Amino acid sequence: MLYNDEFRMFNFKWLCMKQENIILDKSFAFAVRVVKLYQHLCNEKKEYVLSKQLLRSGTSIGANINEAQAGQSKNDFIAKMSISSKEARETKYWIDLLIATSYLNKDDKHTETLVSEIEEIIKMLISIVKSSQENK
Repeated sequence: MLYNDEFRMFNFKWLCMKQENIILDKSFAFAVRVVKLYQHLCNEKKEYVLSKQLLRSGTSIGANINEAQAGQSKNDFIAKMSISSKEARETKYWIDLLIATSYLNKDDKHTETLVSEIEEIIKMLISIVKSSQENK
């Protein structure tokens, strides 16, 4: 019986590690898109305030995920991933606000994929935080 429990725990850790790498890669790619969008908004649309907020929160997601990889404990890992989740939600807010104020066109393919990516990142982070809390 102990063997099965150990196997399940090993399997969970392996899946979690694999998922963490995926989220790390996705959040980095998303941060690159946010930086490019920030440059576009500043240079082409002359928008500096909302875009700066988007830049801060959008790049913070991956930074906190990266920091969580070196967490000193399970609780530290969960805390950093929770911060990433909050930053992702804030980023979604700024994207929605940029759409509502016509700085971004909601029907544009780039905007659609940006929204889709942040929604996927939010879902992944929620899942990671929940499963990490359940397996403390």
